[in-house]
Amino acid sequence: MRNKILLLFLVCIFSLYACVKLDLNPLSEGSSANWYSTTDELEMSVADLYSTSFWAAYSPVDFFWNTDDFSYRQVLTDITNGTVNGQSSVVTSAWDNAYKCIARANQILSSIGNAKNNVTQEKLNKFAANAKFARAAQYSKLIFLFGDVPYYTKVLNIDEAFSLSRTDKKAILDSIYADYDYAAQYLPESYGTKEYKFATKGAALAMKARIALYMGDYLIAKNTAKECIDLGVYELFPNYSTLFLNKTKNSVETIFCVPYSVSLNIYFPLSPKSYIVRTASGFGSATPSWDLLCSYLCADGLTIDKSPLFNPREPFKNRDPRCTATIVEFGARWLGYIYSCHPDTLKVLNYTTGAMVPNKQSRAVDTYATYNGIMLRKFIDEDWLDLKADNDNIIIRYADVLLIYAEAKIELGEIDQTVLDAINQVRARAYGVNSTATSSYPVITTTSQSELRKLLRIERRMEFAMENTLRYNDIIRWKLAEKVLNVPDYGILDVADLREKVVNAGLWFFPQTPSIDENGSPDFTSMYNAGLIKLLSQRKFDVTKQYLFPIPTSEIVINSNITQNPGY
Repeated sequence: MRNKILLLFLVCIFSLYACVKLDLNPLSEGSSANWYSTTDELEMSVADLYSTSFWAAYSPVDFFWNTDDFSYRQVLTDITNGTVNGQSSVVTSAWDNAYKCIARANQILSSIGNAKNNVTQEKLNKFAANAKFARAAQYSKLIFLFGDVPYYTKVLNIDEAFSLSRTDKKAILDSIYADYDYAAQYLPESYGTKEYKFATKGAALAMKARIALYMGDYLIAKNTAKECIDLGVYELFPNYSTLFLNKTKNSVETIFCVPYSVSLNIYFPLSPKSYIVRTASGFGSATPSWDLLCSYLCADGLTIDKSPLFNPREPFKNRDPRCTATIVEFGARWLGYIYSCHPDTLKVLNYTTGAMVPNKQSRAVDTYATYNGIMLRKFIDEDWLDLKADNDNIIIRYADVLLIYAEAKIELGEIDQTVLDAINQVRARAYGVNSTATSSYPVITTTSQSELRKLLRIERRMEFAMENTLRYNDIIRWKLAEKVLNVPDYGILDVADLREKVVNAGLWFFPQTPSIDENGSPDFTSMYNAGLIKLLSQRKFDVTKQYLFPIPTSEIVINSNITQNPGY
């Protein structure tokens, strides 16, 4: 026992962070011998399960940087550079926070009997249901990212923690389903506004449907998504553009979220400055990629290389409305200024003062202006200018449940009108119309499984761009990462070449229309070979190993029973 504690201490010193991740007692709580005895104590403990850090791997800052939707000047992440390993922060934080939450959920479930004489059974069931919901959500994340992982449902001592090995993810999935079923049975359909951070019946059903879809369990995904839909509790928020803003809290579309609050000093763990244009004193460094911009369909429902509506000189015109709701359109008013990245637009209007000011979004004015000429609009408004964003961290929303249902039915070969209705509801909302207004948006009518699969995947990309883990999870489960993450990230030329080869030649913004492949992704090769665009970075994805995360190195070091994933 002493040797194990000494080894643990040495590993902690070496890594500055590593610890027995599987045996964390909630130090902020009282002893389990005298805690969990009253309603207040249980409410405090359950609230801790929804701490923002435990759900950080679901927030925008963590995962969309690791996809083909994102560009950060010429910088790549460990995932997009193919260098991810057992010490990468994206790996260790996902593992550590999941097991911290699981340990605390297990502590609640093991100790909840302390309150049986003080708390009604109805409340005890609700507290237990929240704990099982949180545990199921964290194990869902772990098995998707890591595959087989250590599974336990009780409070561990140090010896037990060191003896754990990996459990087959299929067995864990069955336990996840059981936890979600319990949660769905005992959680209410809704709470008061002060309690909306807690899980509901709909949240349990939605999250169960999601992990079932991710694991290819399409029958359960279909049935559970349908059960969530049939609750009649949720609907699509009418305005896609404002759904994600600070002012839209706990919308009718939100099924489960982790709220933030500037007043409570709890806000997004990101640097808003990276997403704010340089004219508004931001860095203008974290941007959508050209891959994402070109993936949006045109208003006729066709890809940009097939639609007569697409003009590469005006790439935002005649596009699905989610394009300009996600990416700032050229010439639009944005954060108090006219947005332009044109090298000859040296000054822009400041709406606050009415004066023309230097256009720091043009690289002719500021060398560090956006490297690809575009900026993120989704999530952002003028509230971000104080650098403390507190948008709800939406974990799952109704649009996802509709598309989960549709995808599961497509994969099962059960294509009927309900599949088309589910997808068309999501698409019609983007156009601000009811899905029955078929002349007002490009309605989907095909019943071909292969065509619907393609359309569903493009729909998900347009709908969920930059949201949480969704694009990353999709390209992993669809086995597309080896294709979309092994291509370059491109941007605009340096100013002198840009003027000579593109602007003066009348080719601004896109010199050509890229072709779009069967996965909805653009090919910029011809433009690059012609010297009309610039290579920013070369993404890399190692198909031999990267479809799973590596087990954190610290876990391998301190526990010989835990094996590493292949290739790491």
